[in-house]
Amino acid sequence: MKIGASTLAGIEDKLERALEFIESLGIEYAEIVHQYPHDNADAEILESFNLKYSIHAPFMDVNIAALQEKSRLNSIEQIKESIDFANEINAEAVVVHPGLASFLANKYFSDTVYEFANESIKQIGDYGRDLGVLTTIENMPAFDGMLYQNMNDLDELLVSLDMSMTLDIGHANHVGYSPDEMIFDSIKHIHMHDNFGDDDAHLSFGEGSIDLKGITNRLQQKNYDGIYIIEVNDMDSIKKSYEYMKRNF
Repeated sequence: MKIGASTLAGIEDKLERALEFIESLGIEYAEIVHQYPHDNADAEILESFNLKYSIHAPFMDVNIAALQEKSRLNSIEQIKESIDFANEINAEAVVVHPGLASFLANKYFSDTVYEFANESIKQIGDYGRDLGVLTTIENMPAFDGMLYQNMNDLDELLVSLDMSMTLDIGHANHVGYSPDEMIFDSIKHIHMHDNFGDDDAHLSFGEGSIDLKGITNRLQQKNYDGIYIIEVNDMDSIKKSYEYMKRNF
């Protein structure tokens, strides 16, 4: 298994400290959360670590489904900058969120929101393909306004665009998917964390109710050969989750 950890766990600190910690555990990959305060990550610093990388494109102030054209186009450009950075450091994948709908947008213009999201996803996918960068779209948790909580709809779109999915197992469990219902051929990247289904809690492995071992077994049976990214809340949870994987997987 290719195992990595997200720098989301150390987002409040210097990026180098998160990378030092991940490397010290013997983990092979780090997923760089490429947004504030690490939106200007230095490629030379990353190359100084004995790590391979994936990139999580910005999502805090970004919405590729925005109805306001200037906001939407700016968001797409920020995603493209992450794809450029991934190309520069030879990252194995880029993760992109599919966008958001505000209350009024969801109430009056929900079809248009999805139309814009789909157009943006296609544009981002084409851009990544031209650079040879695997650009994936992540399924979302069950929060109001988040697009593509429905994994079947997301898979259908991605197959039609010849693109790939990042399966976020915790998000899928929060929406209510069973382990069997989470598995799609379009999945090329994985985010792993635990919860009890009532919140997107990003708990350490084994601290919630998700059958993580069963899901990974299903993925292995489908010949999944991408990275499993540990995406939890803090550094100690990365260590606990990695030890859980070594004991149980």
